[in-house]
Amino acid sequence: MNHADVFFQRYLPDEQATNELGAELAAVLLENIDEILSSGLNIRLCGDLGAGKTTLTRALLRALGFEGRVKSPTFTLLEPYSIDGFTLNHFDFYRFEDPEEFEDAGFRENFGPGRVCVTEWTQKAEPLVPGADLMISLSPKDDGREVQVSALTDHGVRIVRGLER
Repeated sequence: MNHADVFFQRYLPDEQATNELGAELAAVLLENIDEILSSGLNIRLCGDLGAGKTTLTRALLRALGFEGRVKSPTFTLLEPYSIDGFTLNHFDFYRFEDPEEFEDAGFRENFGPGRVCVTEWTQKAEPLVPGADLMISLSPKDDGREVQVSALTDHGVRIVRGLER
């Protein structure tokens, strides 16, 4: 199977629709928790400034049960969130001038078993950032956004198939 052929697409007319997608994604992640605990999950968020990347991440965290403050990691680069049994690490590499900053900051240790890593502006840390299982692209369309969730690995295929239900 070609992973590139497995994707989920939807129009999000407003923030409520983005929140609903975050809740759906959270439910699918929890269905796949054993795989997340054993190997982790890497999600790459793509989209211009203001595309809704942090809004989607916030909705995902809320649906996973996180009740604290959720802020954009634009200035901190990494915001870690402890969820029941695993960690969601939200990265923003927008301010990187060189991919070596990824290694210099020691971020590689934040990827792997028991971790869901959501990265924004990932291209600024490539090729050093670990590969993604899912790519979620957000782009403006009409008065809302279009989202496409693409599988990049077998693990990603299982997540996309869960969203299709």
